[in-house]
Amino acid sequence: MTLSVTFSLVTGIVWACSDSPGEPPVTTARGGDAAGGGEQPSRRASPAPHRKAPASHAPLVPSRPLKVSVPALFIEAPVMSLGLDKDGRLRTPPMSRPKQVGWYAKGPPPGAAGTALIVGHRDTETGPAIFLNLNALRRGDTVKVARADRRTAVFTVDQVKTYTKDEFPDDKVYGPASRPELRLMTCGGRFDKKKGYSANVVVFAHLTSLRKQAAA
Repeated sequence: MTLSVTFSLVTGIVWACSDSPGEPPVTTARGGDAAGGGEQPSRRASPAPHRKAPASHAPLVPSRPLKVSVPALFIEAPVMSLGLDKDGRLRTPPMSRPKQVGWYAKGPPPGAAGTALIVGHRDTETGPAIFLNLNALRRGDTVKVARADRRTAVFTVDQVKTYTKDEFPDDKVYGPASRPELRLMTCGGRFDKKKGYSANVVVFAHLTSLRKQAAA
């Protein structure tokens, strides 16, 4: 799977997925191993109850992200910094590291004011990857980002959306934000052997608390 983000001075950021493996993965249920192993309990049968979103925490001083944790999906992933290729597309974590995620290092780091972007593969040629179950997140779930300043920024999920490529709202996803926000992104939608995935899964979250990491 290839993830790409193209930057334009006019339209902002455009996201696309393509060149996926020859066979689509079987998405494990919420609570299963995000990398594709372990038990696969049945998917939640009814929608989650509405939860009031916690108030936003004040922006943090910028600091590089080191690890992303998503307790609801049993995800813990190291973070690498990503830049753009010669065509203006966001580079991705190596296909040989399916359990690693990437942060767009020219944008805000998670916890700082603005919209931070973290991407990960849904699958690779060798099988499921770290963000296989990203669409199983629900409003009120948390995303934790351990930072280089020995603090952990805790984000609360506001919503999870799947957008087709031709209806992707780049302003909503990548636009400026007055509070610290986070986007987690991967491929989604229908899979076609020639065209890859038809859509993108986007998790919208905002900073709600801050924790100090234990001394080593």
